[in-house]
Amino acid sequence: MREDALATRLVEHYETTADDPAIRLEEPYDADGREGVVDLFVRTRTPEPVDRVIELKADAAVRRATGANEVLRQYRRMERYFHADERHALRPKLGRVEPAARYLLCFAPTPTCVHHVATNRTLYGSVDSDSRAGDVPAVSTVAFLTGLDGGPAALGLVSVNGDAEFGSAPFKRAVPDGSRLAESLRAVDDDLVEFP
Repeated sequence: MREDALATRLVEHYETTADDPAIRLEEPYDADGREGVVDLFVRTRTPEPVDRVIELKADAAVRRATGANEVLRQYRRMERYFHADERHALRPKLGRVEPAARYLLCFAPTPTCVHHVATNRTLYGSVDSDSRAGDVPAVSTVAFLTGLDGGPAALGLVSVNGDAEFGSAPFKRAVPDGSRLAESLRAVDDDLVEFP
């Protein structure tokens, strides 16, 4: 599975599940000379604006990376600098009860990505889910995408940080039966993954 296929499914998901979302692929940012590009930027209104800043990782990216540290450096850079860019800045609002930004590091549900995350579960699990975009509350999620074979509304996430670390009981309960992720967890043939 390629990252462009993952991006296509996410675009279809947000176009189906959100009213008039602003969606941009390969969105550049530049804050204090720190330049970068995120795979997908989605702004929805619920009714307040909520930004989803998404980094996608499929097999090719995982194989090219020198390790989880490189993947996390890229993700952390996105977290730190995307909303520091004046074009993407979020302003605090009185009465906001939901996070204004959601930073997502999404892996394809393939045996290669499952093996990579399982091998580096401590690093990916250490990403604190409570985050901030300047003075605005945010959420950071490291997860596998699920529901890729269903309709656009079926797309979902199975987190590997926060309360559901990789391999934990909550993680296993969240994996949909018969999903690509369930198949990939069973396909990793070593002691890294124990999945029924």
